[in-house]
Amino acid sequence: MKTRSLLLALILSIGLFTTSCSNDDNEGETLVPLEGKWDLSKKGLVVNGTEQLTDAPENQSGCNKDYLELKLDNTAHVGDYATTSCALTVQSGIYSRSHNNITTVINGVTKTQDIVNLTLKELKVKDAAGVITVYTR
Repeated sequence: MKTRSLLLALILSIGLFTTSCSNDDNEGETLVPLEGKWDLSKKGLVVNGTEQLTDAPENQSGCNKDYLELKLDNTAHVGDYATTSCALTVQSGIYSRSHNNITTVINGVTKTQDIVNLTLKELKVKDAAGVITVYTR
């Protein structure tokens, strides 16, 4: 009887241990919120296995940085400070996220990018051509 009780306790312990650790994996998808205003920071490519990032050429010297704003209602706004007068042009559209991809549709142009890194301070994406774009908050 004592052996049977110990065996039952052992089986229950193993069962509890294996179920408590089952499928906590999010399959590499980050749980950091994507929504917010992201300033365009750097752009680049992977060359010989190494990222080559430089300050984003789209940003005008003396102006605020261009930005991507993603809202909770899945609307997206792209802010562009153009020319030396720093005039702001905002284009609007929508975005969606599927696992580690973000798809934006701005002015009828659809762009899907892989989310390479997402933290509270950085959003790094890569498009199908291999162009890496880094946004910061």
